[in-house]
Amino acid sequence: MSLQLVKTAELNPNKNYVLGCHPHGIMSVGAFVCFTTESCGFIETFPGVRSCLAVLAGLFRIPLLREYLMCAGLYPVSKPSLTHLLSKSGKGNAVVIVIGGAAESLASSPGINTVVMRKRKGFVRVALQFGADLVPVYSFGENELFRQVIFTEGSVGLRLQNLFKKIAGFAPCLFLGERLGWLPYRTPVTTVVGSPISVPKLALASDKEVDYYHGLYMEALTKLFHEHKV
Repeated sequence: MSLQLVKTAELNPNKNYVLGCHPHGIMSVGAFVCFTTESCGFIETFPGVRSCLAVLAGLFRIPLLREYLMCAGLYPVSKPSLTHLLSKSGKGNAVVIVIGGAAESLASSPGINTVVMRKRKGFVRVALQFGADLVPVYSFGENELFRQVIFTEGSVGLRLQNLFKKIAGFAPCLFLGERLGWLPYRTPVTTVVGSPISVPKLALASDKEVDYYHGLYMEALTKLFHEHKV
């Protein structure tokens, strides 16, 4: 499996950014490798910009997994965490959020590109609150890395999945890989970082203002997908 980071525009190190990454896939491999490690050369590609990946806050409540996530340099998607990264850490911060979450993960399947976006507006409100430019990101090949087991309606597996979601706040999924059953298929993943969308600083943005910039983001994401899809 090869991973590649592609730049389509410069990111000004004197600004902060909220990068929305799509699709979620099973493991968000593209987002993790490109934005929490230097395997794809983020620092060289975007000089002066520091990337950090923010993931589901509920994961930090699980013992041992919490310690692993912190050692890997991950942050929870929580108000205190995002406030710190976007207002107390200076400039040149690129906070990466995998927008679609569990809903998008459960829709992950080879050959299918499902993005859960229409009602996901919290990241836009955060960007407006701190005046951080929005940047769409798409990881092509992410959904090809694993084969998900889809539970039928009324099955025991689906009931257990929903029960876990109620308890832990997110739904687990059963998936299969290539070697040993859990390693990803040897499919290339290309993560394309789009052009930043200029966002004003509005501490108390109205719903209309949030909808406007959310619409701009969706248009930019759609354009990015069609311009770079294989």
